[in-house]
Amino acid sequence: MGSGPLHGVRVVEVAGIGPAPLGCMVLADLGAEVLRVDRASGPGLSLVPFRGDTLARGRRSVAVDLKSAEGPDVVRRLADNADVFVEAFRPGVAERLGIGPDALLARNPRLVYARMTGWGQDGPLAQRAGHDIDYASIVGAIGAIGEPGRKPVPPINLVADFGGGSMFLVTGVLAALVERATSGKGQVVDVAMVDGVATLTAMVHSHLAAGIWQDEHGTNLLDGGAPFYDTYKCADGEYVAVGALERQFFAELVRVLDITDRVPAQHDIAQWPAMRALFADTFASKPRDEWAALFDGVDACVAPVLRLGEAKDHPHVHARQTLVEIDGVTQPAPAPRFDRTPGAIAGPSRLPGEDTTGALRDWGFDDDEVQRLLATGAVVQHEDADG
Repeated sequence: MGSGPLHGVRVVEVAGIGPAPLGCMVLADLGAEVLRVDRASGPGLSLVPFRGDTLARGRRSVAVDLKSAEGPDVVRRLADNADVFVEAFRPGVAERLGIGPDALLARNPRLVYARMTGWGQDGPLAQRAGHDIDYASIVGAIGAIGEPGRKPVPPINLVADFGGGSMFLVTGVLAALVERATSGKGQVVDVAMVDGVATLTAMVHSHLAAGIWQDEHGTNLLDGGAPFYDTYKCADGEYVAVGALERQFFAELVRVLDITDRVPAQHDIAQWPAMRALFADTFASKPRDEWAALFDGVDACVAPVLRLGEAKDHPHVHARQTLVEIDGVTQPAPAPRFDRTPGAIAGPSRLPGEDTTGALRDWGFDDDEVQRLLATGAVVQHEDADG
C-alpha cells in the first residue's frame, strides 16, 4: 500500500489505545500495509471511534468478533499472511482468545509477534491496570519533572505511552525483522512502557552517579533548575523557552535582552535566583512574538512556546511541512524522512469495519468464506460506519 522503506511488509494490528496505534501509524507511514482488527460490536464499535483519529490513519479496518466461534480463526488466518502481529492485551488475554504467540508462530514461524503493555509480560504488576503516569513514576521519570518545592508534573502521555511505548514498539519490530532476514525465524517482542521509559532516563542516571545531578526535581541544569534553561512569561501572558546552555549562546541571550552589564556569572549557582528574577522581569516587558522577532536569526537557543493550534504556522514547521492537514485535521507528517523511499500518509483513519469484505479478500479469504463469516456475525461490514 505504501511507498516507504517498509513497502511489502504486512502487519496485523489488534486495535488498542495509545502506544500501539501510534506505533502502527508509524509503520504504516513508513510504507507497511497495516490491517487493523477492530471490535465487531460494543460501545462505539471500537477503540477508534472517529474518522479524524490521527493514530488510526493509513490502514484499513476489519471488524471481527473475537468471542464468536470463528472470530479467532479469522485473526489466525490473517496472521498466516503477515510479517508482524501487534496486540496490546493484558498478559494472558491473547492466549485465552486463541491468538497468542504460540498459536500464531506454530502456523507462521516467520511472524514477528509484538506485545505492547505498560508493565510487561511478567513481574508483580503485570496484571495491574495502569497509565503513562504510573509507568513513568515507578522508574523515576515523573519524579524528575517539575518546579522545586512543587508537585511533579505529568508530561501529558508523551513519555511512557509514546516515548517508552510506541517508539520502542517500532524499534523492536524493525530489529526483529532485520534479524529474521538472517535467521529466517520470527520471535516475540515484549514491549513494556516501564522498560522504555527507564531507557529514556539513561543519561540522568549517569549524571546522578557522577554526582552532577541532584535527585530533586527543578534543581538541575536540564529540569528548569538553571535560569538559562527554563520558560518565561511575557507581557501578553504567553511564554518563551530559553535553552542557552553553552557560553556563546548565553552571551547572545543576555546581549539581546540588553542585560549584559547586569547579569551574574552564568555558573555562579548562588546567584541563580537573582539571574532568574532578572530574566523574568526582562521577558515580562515585551510580548512573546516581539521577543521571537528579536531573537530571529540569533544563536541564543530561544524559541516561542507555541500552543498546539499555532504550531503549524511557525515558519520552520511550515517550510518543512512537519505538520500537515488531512481532511481538516492537523497532524504530524511521516518521520523520519528518506531520500529514496519516502514515507507517506496512506489516507485518513478508517472507521471500524469499513473495509472488512475487501480486506479479507485481499488477505486470502474467498467470496464464499467472506459471505459465510458475515452471515454468522464472526465479522461485520459497516456500510455506514458514521452511523
